[in-house]
Amino acid sequence: MILSDKKLAQRTAAPPMGWNSYDSYGCSASERTLLPNLEMMAQRLKPFGYEYFVVDNGWFAEYELEPGQMYPRVKHAMDTRLDEYGRYIPSACYFPNGLQSIIDRTHELGLKFGIHFMRGISRKAVELNTPIKGTSYRARDIANTSDTCKWCHYNYGVDTKKPGAQEFYQSVVDQFAEWGVDFIKADDITGYPHEIEALLLAIERCGRPMLLSLSPGGQTVIENMDVYQGANLVRTTRDVWDNRHDLEQAFVAWEKYDSVRVSGFWLDLDMIPFGHLQLWNPRSNRSAEADDGNEELSGKGFERMSGLTRDQKYTFITIRALATSPLFMGGDLPTSDEFSFELITNRDMIDCNQNGIMGSLIYRENGIDIWMTPHKDLNGAGWLGIFNRMEKRKELRLPITRLGLTERHRDGTGLTDIWNDVPFAIKDGILEVTLPADGVLFLRYE
Repeated sequence: MILSDKKLAQRTAAPPMGWNSYDSYGCSASERTLLPNLEMMAQRLKPFGYEYFVVDNGWFAEYELEPGQMYPRVKHAMDTRLDEYGRYIPSACYFPNGLQSIIDRTHELGLKFGIHFMRGISRKAVELNTPIKGTSYRARDIANTSDTCKWCHYNYGVDTKKPGAQEFYQSVVDQFAEWGVDFIKADDITGYPHEIEALLLAIERCGRPMLLSLSPGGQTVIENMDVYQGANLVRTTRDVWDNRHDLEQAFVAWEKYDSVRVSGFWLDLDMIPFGHLQLWNPRSNRSAEADDGNEELSGKGFERMSGLTRDQKYTFITIRALATSPLFMGGDLPTSDEFSFELITNRDMIDCNQNGIMGSLIYRENGIDIWMTPHKDLNGAGWLGIFNRMEKRKELRLPITRLGLTERHRDGTGLTDIWNDVPFAIKDGILEVTLPADGVLFLRYE
């Protein structure tokens, strides 16, 4: 599907890359935790093309913190902070100096700033019936109080047919533009195409270029794809975490949405849960809702290092490379392990991802998938991922013709094993390899 009669968002030649606070801090990211991640991102990720520093949900939430504690014992706060027009502003508990100093520092470092946006209008604004900036309308005039998010209680939906609705969305986006926001992660919105259109129009009119990311994947449907494609990326999976089940989520979504790929529009398989996760929820934080299994609220599980095995991590990031999924690291950067950094900064992996062409399935049999991504500029070059989707080791023996390769490669000429950084040998045109459980062979062919 390609939009022909409406203005598209600012297109990018490759999927965006960055860091997002959610996997580390849930809805509890603060100035104190964000600034060290920002500095580390500039030092360790920026040289490899990572650009967007994104603060996720909860930046406006007023938590009641226990004395001496920096993290709450609940996932969502009972109060939020608003300006006189019912728009969220940074909480006093986590951002006593506001967000501006963080945004300015992001730009000083040559990076771009992103922020989370919950669809709709604050319930608190509706209770107070705050005015909508620049109009005679008020919050109650546009709120749909029967429309609430199942997993985040902060907002009501907005009835975009009501006078004042578009103006409210415009006032929010204009505020973001004034702050210097470069990227909006809009949440609870993929099931509401009219509110997506209102947000897109507001971005178009705000006078500042911004990328728009649409979430969550659980509401994404192909029937709304023409609307989604007005944005820059859309989530195609539910929240992805560090477990084997979520490797399967990625394969399923990659295949499901293959038919709706559009150049410059990115199908997002969610963040990279590598390194140090869930710092906001130490195991000692055993409140009633600290780990109730609902990962749509503020993350899944207690503080930990990523639970993926080494082979699962290779598979996870190879999928992101071949599928041209946006690359957003989720682990806490100052305290994550070196192996995670090695994976997310691997030059071949990044080259494949930033090539901007989503790979296609070319072979499937007995638990083995082979996906191929051609190079956008070099004829006869590209990347291959040979995946073992089984929980046991697999022996594979295939002629190179089944891999989409040519006679040039029958002895391994032009083939590189990316994760081992060595030439890959083939004998008499037959590829033979032993793949570990949940493992992958990631090849570059030339």
